[in-house]
Amino acid sequence: MFVENKTTEFKRVYVEDIKNTIVAFANCDGGTLYIGVDDDGTVYGVDDVDGTMLRVTNAIRDAVRPDVTMFVECHNDVMDEKPVVCVIVQRGTARPYYLHGKGIRPEGVYVRQGASTVPATDAAILNMIKETSGDSYEAARSLNQHLTFNKAIDFFKKRKVEFGKAQMRTLHLIGEDDMYTNLAFLLSEQCTHMIKLAVFEGSKKSVFKDRRELSGSLLKQLEEAFDYIDRFNRIRAEFSGLDRLDMRDYPPESIREALLNAIVHRDYSFSGSTLISIFEDRIEFVTIGGLVKGIVLDDVMLGVSVLRNQNLANIFYRLRLIEAYGTGILKINECYNDYAVKPMIETTCNAFKITLPNTNFHSQEQKASNTLKMVSSTSVTKKEERINAVLELCRSKGSIIRSDVESALGVSQSTAILLLRELTGDSVLIKKGKTKNLRYYENKHRSG
Repeated sequence: MFVENKTTEFKRVYVEDIKNTIVAFANCDGGTLYIGVDDDGTVYGVDDVDGTMLRVTNAIRDAVRPDVTMFVECHNDVMDEKPVVCVIVQRGTARPYYLHGKGIRPEGVYVRQGASTVPATDAAILNMIKETSGDSYEAARSLNQHLTFNKAIDFFKKRKVEFGKAQMRTLHLIGEDDMYTNLAFLLSEQCTHMIKLAVFEGSKKSVFKDRRELSGSLLKQLEEAFDYIDRFNRIRAEFSGLDRLDMRDYPPESIREALLNAIVHRDYSFSGSTLISIFEDRIEFVTIGGLVKGIVLDDVMLGVSVLRNQNLANIFYRLRLIEAYGTGILKINECYNDYAVKPMIETTCNAFKITLPNTNFHSQEQKASNTLKMVSSTSVTKKEERINAVLELCRSKGSIIRSDVESALGVSQSTAILLLRELTGDSVLIKKGKTKNLRYYENKHRSG
């Protein structure tokens, strides 16, 4: 007599949860299910062997995903002179296997634990996916297999690119196991990765003016994010003679390239959102996922591109959203060739940040600075002219009174008083007498 263990299971009669055991064997080390044998090993046999075998094979075909039939053999046997049905299951190559009606989650994925069939943990499911698909996030099987692609279908149609089942396989949205990949998840309405946009007052993150959170298909997020940013990309007018020149705060091409970079190159194995912050003087794009291992920022600035999401980039290339790999950063810099301010790129181990400066803000700031310098220069020149005029007046008349300054310079009484007070304070003039008899003389003994 033999007993139940990790690779052996007994069922006295056919029951619906037999498919759970099939899934568990395929997800672990394989095993054999005996129908017609009680839990204690007593053989009772099966009354309808052919009918039972048909029910088993139908259940496996209809309820288990991915297709596990190639790893299952079902045949009749005789034990203790009684007919039993033996279901031999090998370890599958497309794990995790799961019940179609439950999905790739603990209630649908089963494993063997000793002699028992139990739901798999979330960690065990993710480990099986990783073992099957490798380290590539976009190539791994999507945990959600109930995906819709309305936006993607519409987007592909507008760009005159085919998007049927055959193309989905070619583009790696459907894997070799006939299951949707994470790449398909990213283009589906069910995508949970987000772009968060915020508009701030001034140049600090202290006061929110507006905010928006985008989810769903990355193609939908791309369109909505660009339209949202464009609302705040103001047009400022300048005049050159009779001609009016309209200037955008940010070159639209730089926004487009920065946004595409944030979507195509981010690390989707992390759940955090892409952050876009709009300030009065700049826009910041912060993406999860630093540079790919082996690449440094200097390489990126030269146009070197090592793609984290090769298949996603290929789809964006086919849709003519990107022209060639590695040109995005170069294009952003080219957009600012005619401006004094330049984009800034920063990286850490787990993040990538592009800062686009507001060209109109910095242009106005520079003009204001130049105007202040001109006003300051004019004020200094005017002051010196007045001082020289007072000194010349004093030398020609020997001494002066306040009204002499008012008449000679054409200034008000208060201005004349302030000017004379400043000159006496600097020891340029000395005063003698009081009130009505107060007169001012050049200080011929002053230094300098």
